[in-house]
Amino acid sequence: MARIEDILELEPLERDIFRGAVHPTILQRTFGGQVAGQSLVSAVRTVDEEFRVHSLHGYFLRPGNPKEPTVFLVDRIRDGRSFVTRRVTGIQDGEAIFTMSASFHRADEGIEHQDAMPTVPVPGDLPDTADSKEVASAKFYEEWKEWDVRIVPDDDTRKIPGIAARQQVWFRYRNLLPDDQVFHICTLAYMSDMTLIGAAKVPHRGVVTQTASLDHAMWFLRPFRADEWLLYDQTSPSAGLGRALAQGRIFDRSGNLVAAVVQEGLTRTPRESAKVGTETGIFA
Repeated sequence: MARIEDILELEPLERDIFRGAVHPTILQRTFGGQVAGQSLVSAVRTVDEEFRVHSLHGYFLRPGNPKEPTVFLVDRIRDGRSFVTRRVTGIQDGEAIFTMSASFHRADEGIEHQDAMPTVPVPGDLPDTADSKEVASAKFYEEWKEWDVRIVPDDDTRKIPGIAARQQVWFRYRNLLPDDQVFHICTLAYMSDMTLIGAAKVPHRGVVTQTASLDHAMWFLRPFRADEWLLYDQTSPSAGLGRALAQGRIFDRSGNLVAAVVQEGLTRTPRESAKVGTETGIFA
């Protein structure tokens, strides 16, 4: 399977036009994190280095065909002194499959505070996914075996009164990544689509749903490395009408809140003629 370095490497076709390569996969549709990560790379390549992406908002419009490359068109919406805005459209067969707005900011001085990191078992006390025979033998695992993903057991997840659903996940890329902080941000955009909508399934274990990402928003708050442990603290405040809302806070091992994520996903009961599937397989 492709390395994250290969997935995020895009071919420039023309000014503000890029193409993502086809990579081996068993998925029936292109993984949403791949489309989001590649879209963000496209936007980054049109912005001066002094600006860093601080937020993105994306919509998954159509299922992508993983056997076809995706072309990304970047619109330069605004170039200001402190903020830069880009809009990216992912195209396959002449149709938009994904659209994203990304905002970039030149760092300033200002007030500072953050939520405290929740108390959870350290990743070393949790089993490595690769050591699970059930998981390691699953075909879906091949897609993400370069990622070390460790889900905190329900018994070790603190239940908060009034919070409908909660899931906590440690993750990191297993191999050393380049030092470029922008690369780590784009890698996290890829990873952030994995496991998040699974938080909505916590109160509904065993219920079969047809699952897909609908929209995705991220805010990048502090520097981090995606090849070092990150805690994904996830909650799902609502599910209904065939959709579920999930939100996540991402902390590094030192307790710094480095990113925040909100996603709405399809979680409807499958119709008889529909094939049941998820974008993240065993990690949904």
